[in-house]
Amino acid sequence: MAIHPIDYRYGTPEMRSIWSEEHRFTCLVRAEIALAHAEAEVGMIPSDDAKIIEQNALSASLLRAKEIEAEINHDTMAMIRAISEVCGDAGRWIHYGATSNDILDTATGLQLKDAFTTLEKKLVALLTVLLDRAGSTKSLVCSSRTHGQQGVPTTYGLRFANWASEVSRHIDRLRELRPRVVVGQMTGAVGTMAAMGTHGIEVQAAMMKYLEIGSVDVSSQVISRDRYAEYIFMLANIATTLDKIGVEIRSLQRTEIGEVEEAFGKKQVGSSTMPHKRNPIKSEQVCGLARIVRAMIEPALQNNTLWDERDLTNSSCERITFPEATILCDHCLKLMTGVLENLVINQENIRRNLLMLHGITLAESVMIELTRRGMPRQDAHEIIRESSMEALAAGKPLAEILSAKHDVVKYVSAEELVGLLNPDAYIGLAEVQVDNLIRKLATYCSL
Repeated sequence: MAIHPIDYRYGTPEMRSIWSEEHRFTCLVRAEIALAHAEAEVGMIPSDDAKIIEQNALSASLLRAKEIEAEINHDTMAMIRAISEVCGDAGRWIHYGATSNDILDTATGLQLKDAFTTLEKKLVALLTVLLDRAGSTKSLVCSSRTHGQQGVPTTYGLRFANWASEVSRHIDRLRELRPRVVVGQMTGAVGTMAAMGTHGIEVQAAMMKYLEIGSVDVSSQVISRDRYAEYIFMLANIATTLDKIGVEIRSLQRTEIGEVEEAFGKKQVGSSTMPHKRNPIKSEQVCGLARIVRAMIEPALQNNTLWDERDLTNSSCERITFPEATILCDHCLKLMTGVLENLVINQENIRRNLLMLHGITLAESVMIELTRRGMPRQDAHEIIRESSMEALAAGKPLAEILSAKHDVVKYVSAEELVGLLNPDAYIGLAEVQVDNLIRKLATYCSL
């Protein structure tokens, strides 16, 4: 019986698979195989036995390990015995010199390696969509909004480009973080490597080389959890960007604004009682799940404050934080990529909103030109501010109000005011910035 929504509602098959119980068990077995291989390489155990372990260990059964655990109440030792059973006499070397977390944390490193690969692909896919959208809308002039109020014009291309730039930084962070997080250890009971004599450093290096992951410099009995806290924070940071995009889409889809809209299926239902509804449910889902991912930061930080060389308070917590945070972040990445790829853009409503205030949003343009032609900047600001308030109160075009003011027309003619209050002529270098960003980030999308 499924209980958690990850089991039946949220998550991609590929990321759920990485954090599945079956794959976790496989990673644990792989870590034990790598340990035997490394110890044979340095002469600690017979090479023939290491080969037998390598050939047979992966046939160990998760079900059998669970049966053993029910008897002995220790999951790692149950796994060790399950592997030993399928390796015959060579099974005597399974887990030789290791402590539980050497295998547990190294298995986590293998899972994180797969997770990083999947997340990077999803981030690149999202970036590709955003850059495509930025390029196709770089000249689509629209209203900007600060504090929820219309400001000077911007373009949809610049809006998409801002999101693309943010996503590219997440890719940078992921690539920078990977070598700090995708690591394993083989340091023994409290990190001294005593059980391996003089071979500890060699064994750890050979083991991680075999698994193709990084190696800690030092550890206690566990890998320091600052690494994992940084990973969880990265997921929360990514989820927050997706939340930010979702909030904007939801705002722009409001009936009174209506500039964009999530794609709506032919037979899709928006409400059980209001048949007309077309709700931004995917963006809302992203915004909601982002809260859960962010909530994982506090336990991830607390997992680093363990007693002495270690205690077990992190273990139960990480069984939840790793899969939940990663699967939900990955889910949100895929969902938001689809939303943006299929986003409907209503140019008619964009234009309507842009012209709604009859030039008042272009007040800065006139102020700048008056100052350029000789009026003190603060005087220009005040006269344009007063004229804008007057135009708003009277419901008149700003050009009409300004044309009647002698202090304005002695610097700028009525005909020139029309040009200065044209929103299409006041987008600055928005198009150039978009083009520059697309060129800069093109290499990210060629993976």
